[in-house]
Formats: sequence, structure tokens, C-alpha cells
Amino acid sequence: MIARRAWVALVIFLLVVINFMDRIALSVAAKPLVAAFGFTSVQLGYLFSAFLWTYVVCLVPLGLLNETVRPRAMVGGAMAVWSAATLLMGVVSSYGGMIVSRLLMGAGEAATFPACGRVIRDWFPERERGVVTALFNGGCQAGAAIGALFTAALVGWVGWRAPFILLGVLGFGWMAFWFLWYGAPAEVKWLPKAEKLMILDNQDLDESRIKANPTASSLIFLLSHSSIWGLILTQACLVYTAFLFLSWLPMFLETTRHLTEMQTGYLTAAPYLLAVVFSLIIARISDRSLSTTDIKRGRRRNFVAISAALSLLILLATVVTNVWALLAVLTFVLTGCAGGAGLNFTLASDILENPRDVPTVFALTAFGGNLFGLAAPIITGYLVQKAGGYIIAFHVAAALLLCGFILTLTLTRKPVPSQHSFA
Repeated sequence: MIARRAWVALVIFLLVVINFMDRIALSVAAKPLVAAFGFTSVQLGYLFSAFLWTYVVCLVPLGLLNETVRPRAMVGGAMAVWSAATLLMGVVSSYGGMIVSRLLMGAGEAATFPACGRVIRDWFPERERGVVTALFNGGCQAGAAIGALFTAALVGWVGWRAPFILLGVLGFGWMAFWFLWYGAPAEVKWLPKAEKLMILDNQDLDESRIKANPTASSLIFLLSHSSIWGLILTQACLVYTAFLFLSWLPMFLETTRHLTEMQTGYLTAAPYLLAVVFSLIIARISDRSLSTTDIKRGRRRNFVAISAALSLLILLATVVTNVWALLAVLTFVLTGCAGGAGLNFTLASDILENPRDVPTVFALTAFGGNLFGLAAPIITGYLVQKAGGYIIAFHVAAALLLCGFILTLTLTRKPVPSQHSFA
């Protein structure tokens, strides 16, 4: 019998799937947008990046709110905002209107990772959090894959506006379900008594740590620790490549491999879906192979480093010509980015002595990733326009991945103590 808490993991996974379907829709629809409006590569780069401007600005403030605003309200409200923005993208007809819709989408999506970090902490025992966080983060790749196929099919059938309208409606449907169904483990009626007691019993350590820490640590205190900077900078290096692919992979495939929109959709979707499976395997191995002592000492960083090293295969993406070899390369790169980013969030939970700091550190980690993610589409746009190809752009990504490999091994070596403790 499947544990009922598994449904929580599935629902937040679907949340991120919708999140990334909304994000990649613009990338897949880019070619008809260029044909309709005459946008340049640089203009596309800014349009791809625009949602991250507000996303980055809102991340930390919304992360700080997560100890006072319950996940039910935070996540449901966020979905309402970004779904409205996605609908807006489907009806506007100017570059400025598209920028505004992307800015609104970024503001709504900023609540997702900090709020779901608290959901995972509330619902899952310590030794399940690695695989659950990997599943949650795997929604990024699954959403990109499903979104690529969904958008490509609709663009070819009825035009570029339809995917945005339908995705907005889908988001509002998920939001309605969330408000009707979700609650804290101690409050929901659909959770069997035995499982509820197991969840609460396994939270005893966290609860005692929470009682011993009356308030969350301040930002200044957290940022005074090298391990926090290791999490932030490692995430930045991994997410740069993830957002380069999220924004430019369909255009890269269409222009360098001369594929149709539907062929591009398939070749974009396949590595993203495979990356979800492989990322979960890596996370499961990390959960099973690390002892409780290893976890508290931050030794999950070794798996983050392995993932970053795997992504260095991006250097082969412009070289291989066989389609199956290219599929393998893209799969390994995306597995490294996805697995490393997900495990980096889990590493944050591992090394924090105060559970109240989890949402804030999740927000800081996501801030670092998305700050570099914001730059990736713009920098790539300039490099592609200037160099006439993707080689230099992919080499920049590889250099950052190498930095991430080094940073996670050298900086995230110490637990982060609590600033305020009765202990």
C-alpha cells in the first residue's frame, strides 16, 4: 500500500511541472514569435529572462514569510498570480506587454521553492527528504519535457497563443484542488492515524530543535557562514546551464540540426524526462548510502560534485553529429544540472541546525541559482548573435560547472549553527 504522504510529494511535483511548462512554452513558441514580430536574438534573450527579474527580487522576501504564512495560502496564492500571467501572455500583442506578463509570472513563481521546502520538512522524515526533494526538483525537467511537446503540438495546430491560454487554465485548476485538499499533517482528515503518528514521531527531533530555536536566524548571521555561500554559489553555477537549455535548447536544435518544431519538441522532451529518472536514482543512492552522521556533516556535497562533473559533457553538445549521441549528451548534462540542484537543496536541510532557517536558506539558494539563471538567456543571446553559433556560449556554461564542482567540495563543509537557541 502506498503511503498517503506520497500524494503530497506527487502534488508538489505536479506544481513544479506546471511551473516549468509555463516557462518553456515561450522557448518552444520562439520561432513563430520571431516570424510574427521580427524579434532579434538579443530581444529574445531579454524576453526569455524577464520573468527571472521579478523572481529573483521576490525570492528572499517570500522565503522570510514562510514561517508566518502557511504553505496552503502561500502556494495557492502564488499559483493564482502566475497562472493569470500565463493567460496574459496568450492575449498580448506587443513586446512591452509580453515583458509585463513575464515579470508578473516571475513574481508569482518565486514562492514555489521556499514554500515547498517547508512542505517537505513538515511531511517527510529526514531519510526520505533526499528522494522527495529530487522528485520535487525533477518537476523542472518533467515540466520542460511535457511543456515542449504540449506547446510544439499546439503551435503547429492552432498557433502560438493557445498554449499560454490553456496552461493558465490548467494552473487555476491545480490551485482549486490545492485549496480543497492540502493541510498540515496534524490537521488533514484523509491521513490514516498510524501514518499521522509516524510522521509526527519522526518529526520529534525537528520539533525539539524548533522549540530550542524560538526564532529563525537573521540573514546577516546566515550569510556570515561559508557553507551558505557554498550552497548559493554552487546553485548559481548549476542553474546557469539549466536555464541556458530551458531558454535556448529548442532554438539550438532547430538552427543547428535543422529540425521541425515537432521534432524539436521530441528531442527536447526526451532528455528532460530521462533526467528526472536518473536524478531520482542518484538521490535515492545518496539517501541510502549516507549515514545520519554523514548527512549532518554535509557529505551529500560529494553527490552534488559528481552531478556538476557529469554536466561538463556540455562541451560535446556542439561536436556530436549523430542524433542518438546528442540525445545521450543532453541527457547527461540535464541529469547533472537537475540532480545537482535538487541535492544542493537537500544539502541545505542537512547542514542547518535550526529547522526554522530552512525556508530562508532555500530562498537564498534559489536566489543564487536564479540570479545566474537570469543572466544565462541574455548572455547566450549576445554570444550567439556575435559568434554566429553556440560553441562559446556552451564553453562559458562549462567553466561555471567546473566552478560549482570546486565550490561545493570546498565551502559546504561545516554545519550552520542556530543564532538563537535555548540549548
